[in-house]
Amino acid sequence: MRIGDVVGRLTLSKCDPKMIGGRFLIVQPHDPKSLREDRPGKGEVVVVYDQIGGRVGDRVAFTEGREAAMPFYPDRVALDAYLVCLLDSVTYTA
Repeated sequence: MRIGDVVGRLTLSKCDPKMIGGRFLIVQPHDPKSLREDRPGKGEVVVVYDQIGGRVGDRVAFTEGREAAMPFYPDRVALDAYLVCLLDSVTYTA
Protein backbone atom coordinates (compact mmCIF):
# COMPACT_ATOMS: atom_id res chain seq x y z
CA MET A 1 0.00 0.00 0.00
CA ARG A 2 1.21 3.50 -0.83
CA ILE A 3 0.18 7.00 0.22
CA GLY A 4 -0.38 9.88 -2.18
CA ASP A 5 -2.28 13.09 -2.87
CA VAL A 6 -5.06 13.37 -5.45
CA VAL A 7 -3.99 15.96 -8.03
CA GLY A 8 -6.63 15.46 -10.73
CA ARG A 9 -9.36 13.38 -12.37
CA LEU A 10 -9.31 11.37 -15.56
CA THR A 11 -12.31 11.32 -17.90
CA LEU A 12 -12.97 8.37 -20.20
CA SER A 13 -15.13 8.26 -23.28
CA LYS A 14 -15.77 4.51 -22.84
CA CYS A 15 -15.52 2.25 -19.81
CA ASP A 16 -15.63 -1.46 -19.02
CA PRO A 17 -19.22 -2.15 -17.82
CA LYS A 18 -17.83 -3.89 -14.70
CA MET A 19 -16.26 -0.60 -13.62
CA ILE A 20 -19.31 1.66 -13.92
CA GLY A 21 -19.96 3.49 -10.66
CA GLY A 22 -16.36 4.49 -10.01
CA ARG A 23 -13.94 6.97 -11.50
CA PHE A 24 -10.26 7.40 -12.13
CA LEU A 25 -8.12 9.80 -10.11
CA ILE A 26 -4.59 11.03 -10.76
CA VAL A 27 -2.50 10.54 -7.61
CA GLN A 28 0.97 11.88 -6.80
CA PRO A 29 2.64 9.23 -4.59
CA HIS A 30 4.67 10.18 -1.51
CA ASP A 31 8.04 8.88 -0.46
CA PRO A 32 9.15 8.77 3.21
CA LYS A 33 10.96 12.12 2.94
CA SER A 34 7.98 13.98 1.47
CA LEU A 35 5.69 12.52 4.18
CA ARG A 36 8.09 13.44 6.97
CA GLU A 37 8.47 17.01 5.68
CA ASP A 38 4.78 17.33 4.64
CA ARG A 39 5.81 18.27 1.09
CA PRO A 40 4.43 17.17 -2.28
CA GLY A 41 5.66 13.80 -3.51
CA LYS A 42 8.02 13.48 -6.46
CA GLY A 43 8.11 11.10 -9.35
CA GLU A 44 5.55 9.65 -11.69
CA VAL A 45 1.84 10.10 -11.02
CA VAL A 46 -0.42 7.04 -10.85
CA VAL A 47 -3.94 6.61 -12.24
CA VAL A 48 -6.04 5.06 -9.46
CA TYR A 49 -9.58 3.63 -9.67
CA ASP A 50 -11.84 5.14 -6.98
CA GLN A 51 -15.21 3.92 -5.66
CA ILE A 52 -15.26 5.86 -2.37
CA GLY A 53 -15.35 9.49 -3.49
CA GLY A 54 -11.82 10.89 -3.39
CA ARG A 55 -11.45 14.52 -4.45
CA VAL A 56 -8.60 16.71 -5.64
CA GLY A 57 -6.50 17.64 -2.61
CA ASP A 58 -7.32 14.51 -0.57
CA ARG A 59 -4.55 12.38 0.89
CA VAL A 60 -5.26 8.75 0.07
CA ALA A 61 -3.89 5.23 0.40
CA PHE A 62 -3.90 2.99 -2.65
CA THR A 63 -2.82 -0.50 -3.56
CA GLU A 64 -1.20 -1.68 -6.76
CA GLY A 65 -0.77 -4.91 -8.68
CA ARG A 66 -2.95 -7.99 -8.24
CA GLU A 67 -4.43 -6.66 -4.99
CA ALA A 68 -5.90 -3.71 -6.91
CA ALA A 69 -8.20 -6.04 -8.89
CA MET A 70 -9.33 -8.12 -5.88
CA PRO A 71 -12.45 -5.99 -5.10
CA PHE A 72 -13.84 -7.18 -8.44
CA TYR A 73 -13.21 -10.91 -7.83
CA PRO A 74 -14.32 -13.25 -9.42
CA ASP A 75 -14.68 -10.89 -12.41
CA ARG A 76 -11.48 -10.04 -14.23
CA VAL A 77 -10.72 -6.37 -14.82
CA ALA A 78 -7.66 -4.62 -16.24
CA LEU A 79 -6.72 -2.51 -13.23
CA ASP A 80 -3.31 -1.62 -11.78
CA ALA A 81 -4.19 0.68 -8.85
CA TYR A 82 -7.20 0.89 -6.51
CA LEU A 83 -8.02 3.57 -3.93
CA VAL A 84 -8.28 1.90 -0.53
CA CYS A 85 -9.06 4.78 1.86
CA LEU A 86 -9.14 8.52 2.44
CA LEU A 87 -6.67 9.60 5.12
CA ASP A 88 -7.44 12.27 7.71
CA SER A 89 -3.84 12.51 8.91
CA VAL A 90 -0.52 10.75 8.66
CA THR A 91 2.08 10.58 11.43
CA TYR A 92 5.52 9.53 10.26
CA THR A 93 8.21 8.47 12.72
CA ALA A 94 11.58 7.10 11.69
